[in-house]
Amino acid sequence: MKTCRLLLILLLNAAGFLLFFSWYLPAQHGFWWPIDTGLFHFFNHKIVESQSFLWFVAITNNRAFDGCSLLCMGLLMLWFWRQADKPGRRRVVMIGLTMLMTAVVLNVLGQSVIPVQRTSPSLSFNDVVRVRDLLPAIPTKDASRDSFPGDHGMMLLIFACFMWRYFGQKAFAVALVIFVVFALPRMMIGAHWFSDIFVGSLSVVLVGLPWVLLTPLADKVINQLNHRLPGKYKQIDNK
Repeated sequence: MKTCRLLLILLLNAAGFLLFFSWYLPAQHGFWWPIDTGLFHFFNHKIVESQSFLWFVAITNNRAFDGCSLLCMGLLMLWFWRQADKPGRRRVVMIGLTMLMTAVVLNVLGQSVIPVQRTSPSLSFNDVVRVRDLLPAIPTKDASRDSFPGDHGMMLLIFACFMWRYFGQKAFAVALVIFVVFALPRMMIGAHWFSDIFVGSLSVVLVGLPWVLLTPLADKVINQLNHRLPGKYKQIDNK
């Protein structure tokens, strides 16, 4: 591995640790606390003030809407799959499998290594309005007993980074839009704090993912899957 690439990995790791400890070490989480509480109360009041916003957060936090996020990610990968020749299509599938394995590993490590168990804002205050109470007809995820780091946001960030690594900047930009559309409703409804996503999820990605995407590891996993899984058009790509 080149020295400049190693330096970049270490800088990204340092940024991840600094981000996490800027939240973890200060009393009451330092400057993150007013951001977290301010955003939560702003959106919680909006739920009462606006019937349209109430329906919006209810629908976007329904389990079926999670399927829409998977559909959007799948459609983006499908676009690149359709542009490729048959061996290339197989490789796109292996990239997807590698991404899923990476997401599972980082999520497990993030949940087990980080010494934090934090309830969502909807369970942290007495004067909270719950969407499920105002709109019981639509099942919603509006609370979590352990919201840090945000696993949903982490998966979307990992997807965006894989898009950048293997499909370029335009794919990365589209993936970031998908991240915003599907991660922010969790914060708006009170199932996650702002810092669950923009400190917890992001810090895990900054520390763990560079060792996968900026080293030969991801390519080696893709090539091994390509070589070992059954099917036509097997190949080993050493790029």
